[in-house]
Amino acid sequence: MKVEQLIAIAPFLFMGSNSYSTPQRQNLSRKAFLTTTTTTALAIPQIARAEPPGLPAVGTKAPDFALPNARDEGNIVELKTLLKTGKWTVLYFYPGAFTTGCTLEARGFQRDLEQYRSLNTQIVGVSVDPVEKNAQFCQAEALDFILSSDANGIISKKYRSALQIPGFGSFSNRQTYVIDPKGELRWVFLDVESRVPRHSGEVLEKLRELEA
Repeated sequence: MKVEQLIAIAPFLFMGSNSYSTPQRQNLSRKAFLTTTTTTALAIPQIARAEPPGLPAVGTKAPDFALPNARDEGNIVELKTLLKTGKWTVLYFYPGAFTTGCTLEARGFQRDLEQYRSLNTQIVGVSVDPVEKNAQFCQAEALDFILSSDANGIISKKYRSALQIPGFGSFSNRQTYVIDPKGELRWVFLDVESRVPRHSGEVLEKLRELEA
């Protein structure tokens, strides 16, 4: 079960709370929602997900982005700058730092980082979390790749990974995009939520196939 599959039942997950009128309650509800959906998604078999309307098509230019880099004191990282390195880019969107699924996913990319480097590939993670929270996440997990903050959700919307859940706020859905050194979108992983523990390995396999 993916995050969006839980949207319909989200109002019933926390029946003890009838109001989300204060920022404190909204933050608590958001954290509880992320924790619950992540845990549930790992426990329940995956249901096939339809392609989001307007999803950037494979073979077209990847949407540009310019976002603050949590590993570089919030300095802006741009896709066009990343492409100038001549490397492939794995751009992955995740719902929230420090949640179970997002931690597992980040650890997988970090574990395999040398393999990505051997394939001339850089990793960029994106969430709607504030720069400060992503910076703490990087430090806590010793992540040696870029995590960027899409606080207003604009880039998530461009890549059709944005989710707006009434009462819980906005999130980036778990989706991964493979971009070649010319800026062309070469692959999109939509079926990620139930495959988090093995996702990095699947991305590496696809990179080897595309680069062959």
